[in-house]
Amino acid sequence: MFDFHRICTPNTLIGLGLGQFLSLLITSTAFTSSELAKRGINAPTSQSFLNYVFLAVVYGSIVLYRRKALKAKWYYYIVLGLVDVEANFLVVKAYQYTSLTSVMLLDCWSIPSVMLLTWLFLKTKYRFKKITGVVVCVAGLVLVVFSDVHAGDRAGGSNPRKGDILVIAGATLYAISNVSEEFLVKNADRVELMAMLGLFGGIISAIQISILERNELKSIHWSAEAALPFVGFAVAMFMFYSLVPVLLKINGSTMLNLSLLTSDMWAVLIRIFAYHEKVDWIYFVAFGAVTVGLIIYSGGDRDEEQQPPNAGDDLHPAVKQDEEVNSGNQSKGTVAGSSKTWVA
Repeated sequence: MFDFHRICTPNTLIGLGLGQFLSLLITSTAFTSSELAKRGINAPTSQSFLNYVFLAVVYGSIVLYRRKALKAKWYYYIVLGLVDVEANFLVVKAYQYTSLTSVMLLDCWSIPSVMLLTWLFLKTKYRFKKITGVVVCVAGLVLVVFSDVHAGDRAGGSNPRKGDILVIAGATLYAISNVSEEFLVKNADRVELMAMLGLFGGIISAIQISILERNELKSIHWSAEAALPFVGFAVAMFMFYSLVPVLLKINGSTMLNLSLLTSDMWAVLIRIFAYHEKVDWIYFVAFGAVTVGLIIYSGGDRDEEQQPPNAGDDLHPAVKQDEEVNSGNQSKGTVAGSSKTWVA
């Protein structure tokens, strides 16, 4: 059962505010991606490239200033960067085929994916309430796919089912990235992780852009309307990557998951008021299912097995993460995204 007296604590209220700011950041990345897709700009890797550059420059400078050896092998970060880049690529690519709302909702697939991977590889134990909450969430995701097949007013979605598959694949890669980060962060630190992720993510992105998106970038008529969404996406993602660990320290990953869930609600408001689109009624049923599932999942905190106290801080955009850790004076774990959440 929930203890509502704990909800009114200063840390919880701060966490609620910060969580909604993170939720708005994720929504803004979805909005900018959708805007670029509507303008016929199909360069998903290029959108994420600036974010990796920002991470490499800012956090790489801190790593260089420290003048300390890396705590984890550099080739682990190459693999992590590759998975993260392709996760962002798939999710952003999905905006070419399906709706903003579908991408935001289906990105929740990272939650059960993280649970499965952490159970298999990190030996995390999840109690009945947690599993029940995830089952209800997945039921909501199934409704989204059904809605994409059923609805006729897809407004810009040329192939909704293909878009849904891309989002689910991207969310699965986000989950793999999160579990990898959980392993790496135990042997490294948050700043090193972001610096190396930015460095190798940027290098891999640059190579992929030169192969897949070079002609697309040349064909773009660059103007303020075309450039601003690119910059806005990168700034929002950089802020998200940087602020997620703060929320994890204050309130833990459950608060983060619940906060990011509201990004779906913000997405619906954008779709209705900015795009003047009609939303299929099944979406609202899906919202209810996902919300109830996350609340059930959150309510299982006290039944959750405690994690080792040395599970270090972590970060990840785009994804909505489900790993539970010590919820006393410090919350640590991995986040999956969306974006992205994350995905981006």
